[in-house]
Amino acid sequence: MAQYRQNRVAEEIRKHLDRIIREELRDQRVSGTFSLTRAEVAKDLRYAKVFVSTLEEDKLDDLVKALNGAAGFLRRALGGALTVRYTPELHFEADRNIAYGLHIASVLKQVMGEQAEKPGNERNQPETGD
Repeated sequence: MAQYRQNRVAEEIRKHLDRIIREELRDQRVSGTFSLTRAEVAKDLRYAKVFVSTLEEDKLDDLVKALNGAAGFLRRALGGALTVRYTPELHFEADRNIAYGLHIASVLKQVMGEQAEKPGNERNQPETGD
């Protein structure tokens, strides 16, 4: 099976799951701002791994547990939205890439600020016309 079909099905799964979770799932642990960042589908389209991210790092593990607990409900609802022979078995995992990216950005900002404050920095010295 072509990789192209896997990618299309994975993106459709991500899109439909996002809508189903926000509109139909009633769980207190699945609230606030979160994002389904990507989905990966097995070659036979029977298993899907969905990555979840949130800026509230302390709630991420509870969110993933709640989504894995509701995987049966979500799979059944997804079956009505997709037109594939087998609705994939869903497994949710935490995606910490966004939080890691924010951490790296803050470290870079701090380092750039420290470099700008150093007195021997070439950026701060005016150019001389020798």
